[in-house]
Amino acid sequence: MKKEQCIALVGNPNSGKTTLFNRLTGASQHVGNWPGVTVEKKEGTLQFEGESYRVVDLPGIYSLGAFSEDEIVARDYILSGEADVIINVIEASNLERNLYLTTQLLEMGRKVVLALNMADEADRKQISFDLGRLSELTGAPVVRTVALRGEGVQSLIRAAIDTMENQDPFIPSLPYKATVAHHIEHIETLLKDASLPYPLKWTAIKIVEGDAHVLDKLRALPLPESVLDGIDEFYQYHTSDSFELDIVDSRYSFAHQVAGQSIIRPEEEVVTLTDKIDRLVTHKYLGIPIFAIIMLAVFQLTFVVGEEWLGGLAANLVDGLGGLLENLLLSLHSPDWLVSFMIDGVINGVGAVIEFVPLITVLYLLLGLLEDSGYMARAAYVWDDLMRKFGLQGKSFISMIIGFGCTVPGIMSARTLDSKKDRMITMLITPFMSCGAKLPIYSIFIAAFFPRHGGLILFALYALGIMVALVLAKIFNMTLFKGEASYFIMELPPYRAPGLRNVLRNMWNNLSGFVKRAGTVIFLVVTLMWVLAVLPSSADAYGQGSILGKIGSFLVPLFSLAGFGTWQEAVALFAGIPAKEAVVGTLGMLYAGQYMEEGQVLVDAIRQHFTPLTALAYMVMVLLYTPCAATLGIVGKETKSIRWPLFMALYTFAIGWLAAVLIFQVGSLLGFS
Repeated sequence: MKKEQCIALVGNPNSGKTTLFNRLTGASQHVGNWPGVTVEKKEGTLQFEGESYRVVDLPGIYSLGAFSEDEIVARDYILSGEADVIINVIEASNLERNLYLTTQLLEMGRKVVLALNMADEADRKQISFDLGRLSELTGAPVVRTVALRGEGVQSLIRAAIDTMENQDPFIPSLPYKATVAHHIEHIETLLKDASLPYPLKWTAIKIVEGDAHVLDKLRALPLPESVLDGIDEFYQYHTSDSFELDIVDSRYSFAHQVAGQSIIRPEEEVVTLTDKIDRLVTHKYLGIPIFAIIMLAVFQLTFVVGEEWLGGLAANLVDGLGGLLENLLLSLHSPDWLVSFMIDGVINGVGAVIEFVPLITVLYLLLGLLEDSGYMARAAYVWDDLMRKFGLQGKSFISMIIGFGCTVPGIMSARTLDSKKDRMITMLITPFMSCGAKLPIYSIFIAAFFPRHGGLILFALYALGIMVALVLAKIFNMTLFKGEASYFIMELPPYRAPGLRNVLRNMWNNLSGFVKRAGTVIFLVVTLMWVLAVLPSSADAYGQGSILGKIGSFLVPLFSLAGFGTWQEAVALFAGIPAKEAVVGTLGMLYAGQYMEEGQVLVDAIRQHFTPLTALAYMVMVLLYTPCAATLGIVGKETKSIRWPLFMALYTFAIGWLAAVLIFQVGSLLGFS
């Protein structure tokens, strides 16, 4: 059976690499993790001229060093030889800076094709290219592409297939200093008879460069003692020398020479629409207020469209299905416990969560439009100065933004931070961001008490989460993780009309995850809560005498200072630790079973048992307290320790409880109810 050939995509962040991956693979893709690490692995299948090709989307990186897990994963995969050809996706407008990564790929001796992507942006700047000269200097085929519109993609696929079948790898002659070139030749001679897992010249370069990751790998191999002694002797003779900067400078010099001979620039720099917009949205003083206005508009639209226009449709659908199911069960003379479980547990529990799918859909859609337009990268940039005052940097804000959708990928994205201090603090504060799972909880309380100010309340909760995160970041910087914040380097992509295909795909990925949780984790939690609420049979179902009622009654004193005076409210908070959506599911089940009359909605039950003040305290508690089990699990994997997830669970609970108590107690003193 013929082996399926593999194409790997590699490129800088914001080069359009993922857009190209989506264009090549369509819906035939899946996401997992690379073995042994939590770096996301995206694979898909390309169908071309009757043949199937595996496509791997490597993490977006600026270089192939060993400073982050992303870089190590990409480098190890390329060196493994599993990919038959590498497509290096380059942002055309920033050719020279992108060519540094290209140079490292060529050093590895792999077959490479250059995709000069986002070429339409270069056209707007009146930048053109001598593609033939660029190909000649790099030894790689060059194809002009606009992945968003599919331009040049077929030619790129053809070039990749031809390269994997015919072309020999090209290794450029970099302008090394004479001493560096001499040392590389010396190490090559030393290694020429050794059995190496890596290309000979590349291995010699990395040894001279002093790459600790490669050296550790080599020392773990059964290499001849003479080779290892020769490497040690080289370092003994050059203990005070560092050739790393010389090699890096040689790569940049090569990139500069190639760009200089292949780029044709206009005599005067063209000011683009992106430049004009950036003067305003990245302004030193106006940038953050503009971000706040944009996010307020997003939340307001989320409530107007997702709640007021579409929310009723979802609620009616759930109620209608519940009525049909109840009639069916009664007509079949089903036992009372089954009717209770299906209606009170599943429909009023899980169904209460499903009712908020339109709201979450609108939020993910709007956030996707902002991200695909290029604005979210600016948000990280404008927050950089403020983040530094709290001991972090702008890239940490990217993780926080991702946390608006889901905390788990937000924490995983912290691995791209070079500093361990930045990674740890970012992971510890990201749970304070309001993820999509908390939105149904906010929504039910907003609908009950603040329907005219839904967008403003939601904005205030998101803003409070950011402020608490920054304060905690400062405290952690002064106590647990002392040290300087690392530098923030980020490519700002040009503004583009969002690609509807990409936006809808990302929205569906997020939404499907929410629906899957409703059908699995939330269903299991609500089922467990239902069983505990109806047992023992001697007690009233859903009453204080049930097992669940006794557990809740035990917890009530803990929350009484925050105004949560009933056992149902306490139990719902703890049900939210496996999955935050289960808070609404549990409230829906408990209120349905004991308080709600036929036809009465959950919002009415909330109004009966909360006040505006306690509702606000409850929402703040939900915002800040212990994150979901999946978040705690990923923190354990990232830190390879049980200590940090345990610390996160306890300290966030304490912060949430303290904030809720302060709101209720201060509000009560001021006469609010």
